[in-house]
Amino acid sequence: MNNLFGYKERDTWLNHTTGTAKLVGFLAISTMGMISYDTRFLLALGILAIVLMKMAQIKYHEYALMLKLVLVFAVINLVMVTVLAPQYGAQLYGTHHALFGSGYWTITEEQVFYEFNLLLKYLFSLPLAIILLFTTNPSEFAAGLNKIGVPYKIAYSFAITLRYIPDVQSDYHTISLAQQARGYEISKKASLLARSKGAVQIIIPLIFTSLDRIETISQAMELRRFGRGKKRSWYQEQAFSKRDIIVFIGSIVVIVTGVGLLISNNGRLYNPFQDR
Repeated sequence: MNNLFGYKERDTWLNHTTGTAKLVGFLAISTMGMISYDTRFLLALGILAIVLMKMAQIKYHEYALMLKLVLVFAVINLVMVTVLAPQYGAQLYGTHHALFGSGYWTITEEQVFYEFNLLLKYLFSLPLAIILLFTTNPSEFAAGLNKIGVPYKIAYSFAITLRYIPDVQSDYHTISLAQQARGYEISKKASLLARSKGAVQIIIPLIFTSLDRIETISQAMELRRFGRGKKRSWYQEQAFSKRDIIVFIGSIVVIVTGVGLLISNNGRLYNPFQDR
């Protein structure tokens, strides 16, 4: 169970950076990355995300499932864009350089370039989200949300969600082993129908276990008079340090660079086809 998705304490500068600074950095970089369609800018953000992932010392097996799910979603999205709007890239960039196909189904260089930019958006934002979730203590993350203006009730709900993701994964693994011991085959050797039946036998007990946990947490919070006050203090709240200032400055640099490219490109697009 070492591959549970969630926060793990590590001795890295990203772990010691406050949740507020990481959240602000994540929102700033992600927002500029999603606004811009400048390939150079997106590639730079992708390299930055990979470097930060290495610094965070997060192992591949910890986020492998999440990476596979995001890649599957990205591929499905790109295929649907190609099927539903194969000429959108040409309309967007204002030129038409055909690669193959004919008529409406002609695939152009502009379309491939546009979808490549979409893929870059997934590839840079996923590592940043993983870094934020894997290096931030849930309680400290809630304190950070509250510090930037999010109501503490909403912030605390995020903390509870993040804190219990590993517990739900652990329950799933335990129930899965119990059902396999009862004869339900859910490995890759079984047929799709058998695996589907086995999955149902896992999901139903998992739902009831999760509902029972929700009831327990709710009662415990009511007994402690949670939500009675307009404000609350945070045990995990940290004061800002030099690391946080560096993150804030880096976020400002990314925003200024992104805005500068928007002005330079006269819009969101970097168009390498305009001079051809």
